Amino acid sequence: MTRRQAYENLMVAFDTLRSHKVRSGLTILGIVIGITSVISVAAIIDGLNRYIQQRVESIGSRTYFISRIPFAMFGRMPERIRLRKYLAPEYAEFLRESCPSVGYVTSFITRGFMFGETNYIQFAGERVERFILRGVEPEYADAIPLFNVSQGRFISRFDEDHARPVIVIGSAIADSLFGRRDPVGRSVRMNGKQYEVIGVFDPDPGMFGGPGVDQFAIIPLSLFRKHYPESKEVMFAFSVKPAANPQRAKDEVEEALRRRRHVKHNAENDFEIISPDFLSDLWSQLTGALAVLTGIISSIGLLVGGIGVMNIMLISVTERTAEIGVRKAIGARKVDIRLQFLMEAVTLTLIGGVLGILIGAVISFLVRTWVPSIPADLSLVWIALGVTMSAAVGIFFGYFPANRAANLDPIVCLRYE
Repeated sequence: MTRRQAYENLMVAFDTLRSHKVRSGLTILGIVIGITSVISVAAIIDGLNRYIQQRVESIGSRTYFISRIPFAMFGRMPERIRLRKYLAPEYAEFLRESCPSVGYVTSFITRGFMFGETNYIQFAGERVERFILRGVEPEYADAIPLFNVSQGRFISRFDEDHARPVIVIGSAIADSLFGRRDPVGRSVRMNGKQYEVIGVFDPDPGMFGGPGVDQFAIIPLSLFRKHYPESKEVMFAFSVKPAANPQRAKDEVEEALRRRRHVKHNAENDFEIISPDFLSDLWSQLTGALAVLTGIISSIGLLVGGIGVMNIMLISVTERTAEIGVRKAIGARKVDIRLQFLMEAVTLTLIGGVLGILIGAVISFLVRTWVPSIPADLSLVWIALGVTMSAAVGIFFGYFPANRAANLDPIVCLRYE
């Protein structure tokens, strides 16, 4: 087919669509729904994937966590997990000495509303509740870069050794208590005890409305254990040395902890080592289910749209039987007739695809604008895929009517009324 023939077929296709606007609009509705769902969900997932990856890097791409129980376990835990011995803060020093591939090792204990515990912090007439209190060692900020101090300083070894009543708070807590005043050096009252504010963290609102560094208050671990002896759920964070192999470091920590906790050689670990990718792995599981659901919805939309395209093209073939006869009588070949009707079908589905892409782009923009925690981002890959899917539906469902038109007998066509 020459360029001129392609242009003529395209113009005929547009004329046909313009002459049946309502019918054509209803036909492409399924295509629009299918492509819109693919584009909008893909934009949201792509944006969130990048956001989750950035979050993992901010936590520390070579930072592992150790806990008594799994991070992502829903429902009632099995008894074998509930009866595990608590981890001890002294393990941190033991791991530093036993694991040559490990850089920083730090222990920490958390007290917060998610565990059914209440905290409050107040200054003058202002009061903040529902924040997370955590007792940490000085190495905590090195092991987890997310906790970066923007004002003042972090907890020092001197603070830890002498259990000094000092505190580092999140920026949201600082804004609520002090407003425009400088928080560093001021005294606050937390859970009935006086603390000196020595630092404020960089702003970090958290993910999807969940708690971030903004909702954290950090005190020395030695002081935390003194004031809250009932909190026994100790956790650890350790980082891998730059030149060391992460798997080797993880194996060293696992072997050292099994030895320290007297775990039998044929027994499973009575602790959990969580890799820095646990967040992205959990997210991949969630988005995998979402992608399957979106694929089903879009497939139904595209199938309905494709059947509509086939139906309208069959009707068009019937309505234009005489035209087909005239074209064949003046020398049009089967391939010319087939390409003409196939072009009409593809044009129809491409219009639906373009509309679906535009609507999907608008949806992703609105989501990104109204819900900043969901950074929807439309990529060229998905735009190209949307166009390809639209064209493929037109070719697949338009071929049968186009082939039927091409095989009509010109004599019968000319006698058709």
